[in-house]
Amino acid sequence: MSTMQDAVLAWLQSHYLQFKFAHLLAAMIWLWSTSVAYLHYLLPIMRQWQQSPADARLIARRNWAMERFDEGATLEHIAFPLLLTTGLCLLWAGPWGPQSLWLALKLTLVVLVFLPIECCDYWLAHGSGNKARVRRREQCAGAALSPRYEAAIQRHWWFLIASTPAIVATGLSVVYLAVVKPM
Repeated sequence: MSTMQDAVLAWLQSHYLQFKFAHLLAAMIWLWSTSVAYLHYLLPIMRQWQQSPADARLIARRNWAMERFDEGATLEHIAFPLLLTTGLCLLWAGPWGPQSLWLALKLTLVVLVFLPIECCDYWLAHGSGNKARVRRREQCAGAALSPRYEAAIQRHWWFLIASTPAIVATGLSVVYLAVVKPM
């Protein structure tokens, strides 16, 4: 190892507990920041709308909730890169390596489940799938509620339906693996 790598490793090791704290904090923010909004606000509104899909009042509520959900995901999308960065620091400086079965399984879940879901989620909330941006662009073109806006709402809703069970199960599994280190 070069002198620079040795110095970085020594610094990381001397701050291991601070990185661990930041990692756990980012994990909590990432896992729970949108959970409450989804469970207690978005889900009930979407269920009401599905019972009366032509009700203009419920459509307006649904659209408002989905756009606020996109804004609320900002905290989650700040926490996730912090979670990955601190995780890499812990991996490099810590006593655990990929030879530890629990860590190898945890990293596999992160790469195969969390990364793809977060990439899609980021696009839906902040990229071309951002509902407020689609609405503003379409309203400028003279459309009240365009098919593109409706498609953006539907796409995000189906994404949430499909990804939520995976995030809950995998998120709890990753926390279990990190805390218990069963293997």
